[in-house]
Amino acid sequence: MGSIQRPASSGSSEGGDPAMNERKRKRMESNRESARRSRMRKQKQLEDLTGEASRLQGENVRLAQSIKAKEEAFAEMEAANDIIRAQTMELADRLRFLNSILEIADEVGGMSVEIPQIPDPLFMPWQIPHPMMASPDLFLHGNQGLFA
Repeated sequence: MGSIQRPASSGSSEGGDPAMNERKRKRMESNRESARRSRMRKQKQLEDLTGEASRLQGENVRLAQSIKAKEEAFAEMEAANDIIRAQTMELADRLRFLNSILEIADEVGGMSVEIPQIPDPLFMPWQIPHPMMASPDLFLHGNQGLFA
């Protein structure tokens, strides 16, 4: 098989107007330089975006760790609040019981004793933000000497 012969185009470097050839050469050189600059811009954009992606991934990891730490602290605080609420309810019950004993003593002995009224949080359930979840041994730690 032989090679295919193509007719010479009017823009070929053979023959033709030397000024046209010079313009074509300059245009090709200008196009090459423009393409080179375009590749460099794209490369810089890629590097910038890669750096930004790395920075954002690091920030994402830092924020995730911060969120986890705050969630753990919130859970601890919520547990402590639940314990305090349960202790408050227990102390209010004990005070009611003691007040009832004072009322009985007042009726029997005839002595006048001033008994303060304790607001009952069970009559206002909208003020109790969470259900009570106290463990059975809740009051065994730290309250032994309160009413001894």
